[in-house]
Formats: sequence, C-alpha cells, structure tokens
Amino acid sequence: MNITLKVWKQKNNNERGRFETYQVKEVSPDMSFLEMFDVLNEDLITEGKEPIAFDHDCREGICGMCSMYINGRPHGPLQGVTTCQLHMRSFRDGDTIVVEPWRAAAFPVIKDLAVDRSAFDRIMAAGGFVSVNTGNAQDANNILIPKTDADLAFEAAACIGCGACVAACKNSSAMLFVSAKVSQLALLPQGQVERQERVISMVNQMDEEGFGSCTNTGACEAECPKSISVENIARLNREYLSAKITK
Repeated sequence: MNITLKVWKQKNNNERGRFETYQVKEVSPDMSFLEMFDVLNEDLITEGKEPIAFDHDCREGICGMCSMYINGRPHGPLQGVTTCQLHMRSFRDGDTIVVEPWRAAAFPVIKDLAVDRSAFDRIMAAGGFVSVNTGNAQDANNILIPKTDADLAFEAAACIGCGACVAACKNSSAMLFVSAKVSQLALLPQGQVERQERVISMVNQMDEEGFGSCTNTGACEAECPKSISVENIARLNREYLSAKITK
C-alpha cells in the first residue's frame, strides 16, 4: 500500500501549527497505525529530518496514550478500538489520511500529535480513589455486592482515560471520563465513605481545568474505544445533585 499522510506539526502550544504532507510507501496492511508511523519516523530520521512526535506506550489498547484524531474521528474509523489497535487494512491503497492531535483547551499541545492530558490526573487526584484504611484485603466472597452493581462498576472501570470523549465532544466535555471514575467507586461498598466528597471534588476540578459542559449529543460514547455508556453521566448528575443537597 502507498499512503499519503497529512500530519499536524506544531512545535509547542505557543506557536502556530500546520499540516505537512508525507508519502509512506510499501505499507503492509498488517501494520498497526502506530507501526506505520514508526516506519515513517525511521525514514525521516534517515533523511536527517525531524520525526513526528506522538504518544504511545503499551500498544495493546490498555494505557490510552495513543491519542490521534484520524480523518475526523478519535482513534480512527473503527469503533471500540484505540489507535494502536487500528491496522492499515482499514484503509485502501492510495488513501490520504489526515492526522491531528486532540483539540481541547484543557489538552494543550506539547508537540505535533502529543498533548498534555495531565488535567485528567488532577481530576483523579481530587477524589478518584479510596483513601479510607479498610485493613487487609478480605476474601471476595465476604464482600456482598449485587451482580448488577458489580457489572456496572466493572464496565465503568474499563475507562482508560485516553481523552477520546473530550476530543469527540463539540464542547470538549470530560463528563464521560469523570462519570466513569465516579460510578466505578459509587457502585461499590468500598467507595461509600467518601462518596459525596468525591463527586463534588472531581466535578469542581473538572470545571477548573476548563472542560466544557455536556449537551447530551452522545458523541463521547460513540467514539469511546471502551464503549463507556452515557448512563454514567446520568449517574454522575444524580450523585452530584444528591451530594450538594446533603452538604
């Protein structure tokens, strides 16, 4: 396969960016999208040119680092996959592929396709954990949790914090991410002690980071590589309202 890439290049968040065009030849259909970028960067380095900066780590769809906006969609044309799980067989010989970083004020560009997503870390630090000393771990069968709640908590915990929900949202809202992290603990007995403080602190931090509001378009769920449900957003709203009234 021969592919034309139009890639966003930007030195840092303070300078203007631009698209640059690259020709990538003899691309194997079995390559992942990131492997194709590896080949391109090797060629650029060989030619004495600057390689394209992009985020990656596990390359197994677990870490959420591989954040690329591909042909107008976070993580590319397929649903339920991250960029590292996207293979070149999803494209055709001669295709032109446009690749951009996440576009959100709360995710400033570090360089090229790499953005600063530490806003998510600060939201988690505001309350996305259990800090109460519960002693030694009990046998799982000793903690009685309804199967429905356990399943919902597990599904929410699948969120990898990649930021695709923010990139897909016209308002750059982080509600799907925050709601998944709040739901994960609100549904389990271990999270009950700090339940109210958690949701208030995390929502307040989300607002401080400059994320937009949710207007229920559903783009976040549609583009989430882990198919996190917008039902978590409804749960977050209930948790937040209940906590504010109680407090």
